[in-house]
Amino acid sequence: MALSLLVLCVLGIALGSAVGSTGFESWLSAMHDDTAWQIVWDIRLPRSVGACAAGALLGLAGALAQGLFRNPLADPYLLGSASGASLGVAVALALFGGNPFATEFLVRLGLTGAAFVGAVLAVMLTLVLARGVQHTLRLLLAGVIVGVVLGALASLITLMRPDVLQGMQGFLLGSTSFIGWNACVLMLGVLLVCVVLAFALSRVLDALSLGESTALSLGLPLAPVRVALVCVLALATGTAVAQTGLVAFVGLAAPHLVRSLVKTKHNWVVLLSALMGGALLLAADLLARMLLSPQEMPVGVLTAVLGGGYLLWLMYRSQTARAA
Repeated sequence: MALSLLVLCVLGIALGSAVGSTGFESWLSAMHDDTAWQIVWDIRLPRSVGACAAGALLGLAGALAQGLFRNPLADPYLLGSASGASLGVAVALALFGGNPFATEFLVRLGLTGAAFVGAVLAVMLTLVLARGVQHTLRLLLAGVIVGVVLGALASLITLMRPDVLQGMQGFLLGSTSFIGWNACVLMLGVLLVCVVLAFALSRVLDALSLGESTALSLGLPLAPVRVALVCVLALATGTAVAQTGLVAFVGLAAPHLVRSLVKTKHNWVVLLSALMGGALLLAADLLARMLLSPQEMPVGVLTAVLGGGYLLWLMYRSQTARAA
């Protein structure tokens, strides 16, 4: 899997679809041409690294969500973080205007910060409505309610301020086009922290997979550990969403693919899900550049189509297996 990531990164550096892109030639001539070197170093390399980091954050968050809720259909956006991020961006656009992927540093910082704060506040609201993390079903229902309400508020702001529609569309469809080195460093730093914390908490996920009564009988402090898991989940999801917008199905599909390939404990599931998520989003980014070249498809649209098809195939396979 690590080798696949390396190959995808090389392809991400070498291939391009934008005006001025020259494919493999710009990569090979980068050492002799300042323009080609700028394309490789300032655009393609951070985009590939950023796509990998964002996908890894979503894959890790998906593995944590599925382990925490003991539900294979759980995804990183289940606690309302996606809708909270959308509301944060909508409010920022309505107040300050601009494009969510504007190149101006202050605008960029304001919108990514608004998305992150919105995602974290949405998770906190979910925890308040669920009265903590003691009851998994209550937490799940609270997340769904918060997601619906905050999503409706974001839509209402967009309806009242049509001038923010184009900016919101860019955020909702997801994009890795404008990831820079600052965003890469931020995501990689958060990823390292989240991997260490998730690896340390994976023993509790193993116990929860056997049932809450079993976990309690082992003497595990479920309440504080659940809070820690939710915090790691919110941090990983909020960081990825703030930089790339809403990218669907990566966090849901990555743990499924890992479990279909290997049967192991949650410590390795979390780590491998992060690697798988990075590979999935990087591969989707490459496809998004090539399918409509010289135009570019939003990567969130592509992941939604491919992820939805993958889940339909899983449903068909499970029904066929039961029938047999």
